[in-house]
Amino acid sequence: MTIPTIRGRVARPQKAVIYGPEGVGKSTLASQFPAPVFIDTEGGTHHLDVVRFPEPATWDDVTATIAQLAVGGHEFKTLVIDTADWLEKRLAAHICKKAGKESIEDFGYGKGFTLVAEEFAKFLASLDGLIRQGIHIVFLAHSTVRKFESPDQAGSYDRYELKLSKQTAPLIKEWADLILFANYVTKVAEGDTGRRRGIGGKERVLFTTHAAAYDAKNRHGLEDRLPFAFDSIARVFGAAAAAPAAAPEPAKSVADQLAAVFTGREDAVREFLVSRGQIKAEGTWADIPGDYAKRILSEPERFLQAVEANQQQEAAK
Repeated sequence: MTIPTIRGRVARPQKAVIYGPEGVGKSTLASQFPAPVFIDTEGGTHHLDVVRFPEPATWDDVTATIAQLAVGGHEFKTLVIDTADWLEKRLAAHICKKAGKESIEDFGYGKGFTLVAEEFAKFLASLDGLIRQGIHIVFLAHSTVRKFESPDQAGSYDRYELKLSKQTAPLIKEWADLILFANYVTKVAEGDTGRRRGIGGKERVLFTTHAAAYDAKNRHGLEDRLPFAFDSIARVFGAAAAAPAAAPEPAKSVADQLAAVFTGREDAVREFLVSRGQIKAEGTWADIPGDYAKRILSEPERFLQAVEANQQQEAAK
């Protein structure tokens, strides 16, 4: 009995999470993905010229939008959900409203967030319909700093994590093919007094692999640290990196423009210009007076006709 098998890489849309501190530029970066459309849950894209759905007022608005996209018949290739943490808040509010609760904490210790995680898992599963339509899914999220207790060593340390509940965060991290941590690079320098201080902090980068200080992962062999630009990850999403802009050609000088007009008729033109007192016999095209040069360039055919007429007159003498 032969069991059908498939070998090799299988290209499919990507499931990605990009998170980082407020204002680092996550939305701007996501706007450069292939044909994106935004579900803006927090009104954070008003400054961008992007296509977006009306801001969802309820959780049902979000799920209805996903169902509409899954039908197809549109040009979008990337769905950007901005942000995952605000989406989780909308879901919590939805669950509370259905249960007649004022707060997710009213369900009892941990029970409310367990319900949120269960519904969030269903939501992630519903996105498979978009994947089948060939649409990339990109979640944006804020970061937060939490104390981390390592089970295999004594002590704890701070690290950047997704600003999601401890029940929901593992779900989206497992779901994603790509988790990118976006942050500013800050160097620590020691002054003359021995005090340490941060310097720089303007360069932005994307971290792609797990480290003690942050969560990140990728399944595409990306370098650990990349420039904060879509070109850095374009190949993952089946997009070509933008080609470097060609340097603009230097503007031609007036003399060069005149030379182009005179090509093939240089001797006749020189004879004509000398007879008209515009240049000396040994002069160059750069010696032609500015006003006269402008007249030539404004009506080059008329000028060449005059040169030809002059040449015929001289030949007839």
